[in-house]
Amino acid sequence: MTQTTSAHHQGGTAPPPAARFDAVVRAAVGQGLLGEGGPVAGFIDTEGVRASVGALHDAFAATPEVLHTFAAKACSLVPVLRLLADCGMGCEVASPGELRLAVEAGFAASRVVLDSPAKTREEIRLALALGVAVNADSLDELRRIDALRNPGTASVLGLRVNPQVGGGSIGPMSTATDTSKFGVALRDPGAHEAIVEAFRERPWLTRLHTHVGSQGCPLELIADGVARTYELAEEINATLGVRRVTSLDIGGGLPVNFTDETVRPGYADYVAALTAAAPGLFSGRYSLVTEFGRSLLAKNGFIGARVEYTKNAGGRRIALTHAGAQTATRTVLMPDAWPLRIGAFGPDGTPKTGPSLAQDIAGPCCFAGDVVAYGRELPELAEDDVVVLYDTGAYYFSTPWAYNSLPRPAVYGFRAVAGPEDGSGHDGPVTFTTVRDAQSLDDIAAESGLAHADALIQRDG
Repeated sequence: MTQTTSAHHQGGTAPPPAARFDAVVRAAVGQGLLGEGGPVAGFIDTEGVRASVGALHDAFAATPEVLHTFAAKACSLVPVLRLLADCGMGCEVASPGELRLAVEAGFAASRVVLDSPAKTREEIRLALALGVAVNADSLDELRRIDALRNPGTASVLGLRVNPQVGGGSIGPMSTATDTSKFGVALRDPGAHEAIVEAFRERPWLTRLHTHVGSQGCPLELIADGVARTYELAEEINATLGVRRVTSLDIGGGLPVNFTDETVRPGYADYVAALTAAAPGLFSGRYSLVTEFGRSLLAKNGFIGARVEYTKNAGGRRIALTHAGAQTATRTVLMPDAWPLRIGAFGPDGTPKTGPSLAQDIAGPCCFAGDVVAYGRELPELAEDDVVVLYDTGAYYFSTPWAYNSLPRPAVYGFRAVAGPEDGSGHDGPVTFTTVRDAQSLDDIAAESGLAHADALIQRDG
């Protein structure tokens, strides 16, 4: 099934895919959010986010009991997390920082899940005190929880297993390979028996968790890993003669199509693949937890950046912009695995037209590989034009890299209202709200230890 991205315009139909954000770019330039004073910024479509969450809930509507959590790492911005909480999502966190953000965003403790392969004792203590769910990543971590757990804690406690079903096309995004650092390797000698014994010894251990991977992982691979975890839960319960495992955290990882505007695969495709691989998964015997991130946000956001200069070098045209490795890190470091669609706009924010020219779109970082797109056929870019990096609502501008002490970009949420339905093609107003202010130079200096500037200077007594 191919599902087109939901319309974010109120009271009207979706614009043609290539024009989805055109009015937003024009409004951002017109309102001064993109330009000399703001050469790069991220933008989030709030109505698009709500539509994506709605599609997720619709796909699982027949499931008796399911908690959908958002993977905070995909967009660790408190206003975005609060929007998702308002949409009925829970939150999956993987660090003390993300746990703090989830709390600040207003998620109830019962709707927060902590995953991480390297939890400290203090991190575990805090999670148990708050009552958030904790998925242990190893048998050693279970022994640590043994020593720290208060019998009165409200936390649901689980164990992550690695079903070892193999990897997808992007190795670093595949978490169910034979040698993955995550979970208890299910097919390693003695591991299967040790997992069953861990549940026998701990009546408070009631959940199994798995996550096969994300981008580059086909649905069949993800479904296979979930099916093996479901089978393990069935075996544990049968062996112990009691319904010890009561819930399954099946992770997230729905891949995103970065080649065009369509959303494929969709959540309904994911549910169909799981149903085929593990028919009993949705029977109600187990409550379910999901942990989607990229698939909810990627297509509901973009980066806009001003073109500062253009040049020719060795017969190649290069446009120097303010969006590079500091905000599109994965694309710059792994361009074949993370290609992005690029839009070209004039200084007034209107789409550029004219003959196409092969151009490199380079960033501001001081290393030669800081290029977000090579040889893209686009209308000829010039100084003060604007480029748009599409499908960057997840991971990109929300978690920038501090290379060259470049400032974190501002992030804005937006809503676009449909214009008259008279076929004129004119757009209605676009309203923006600040999600995160751009980082100032004072902020950068303070973050780099300004308060301790003399700490390393040797002074004679």
